[in-house]
Amino acid sequence: MKPERLAREVVYQSRWVNLYKDTVRFPNGFVVDKFHLLDFEREAAAAVMENAKGEVIFVRIPRYTTGTAVWELPAGGMESGETPIEAAKRELLEETGYTSTNHELIYTYYPMNGQANQVFHIVQCKAGELVQDFDQNEVSEVCWFTKDEVKQLLKDKKILDGFSLTALLLWLDGS
Repeated sequence: MKPERLAREVVYQSRWVNLYKDTVRFPNGFVVDKFHLLDFEREAAAAVMENAKGEVIFVRIPRYTTGTAVWELPAGGMESGETPIEAAKRELLEETGYTSTNHELIYTYYPMNGQANQVFHIVQCKAGELVQDFDQNEVSEVCWFTKDEVKQLLKDKKILDGFSLTALLLWLDGS
């Protein structure tokens, strides 16, 4: 049994995110009159890409929402019809300039399942060739980190976004 939507009021809609105020009946009969739901029509994919030395590529992206510019894994929204692997390949090329190979979807999850339906996919892959410059309108810097450096970044709380944290913890656990 799962919750049932009884009514919906649109608060805001855009191509990025929608906000709804729903009336929801839960399986035990309890009704919530104003359940706020963040609706994301596009899923997202992040990539853990290793080079031949076992280093992982990171990007530094200035984030307006948090006022930060810290190291993150390459990631972004999936285009219509894209698979998680296709999205990871595209994001890697756009954000780092590298092609990638040997892709494997290692995890799919809901990062905020209590208030949003956003879906995140994590793809692991190997680095191909550097074929272009990274997108300097989005990314300020690209860098490779060793496994020990990644562990230190985590220990020092220098990686702050949940997408990268989840992906890296899964990657470290699998190594």
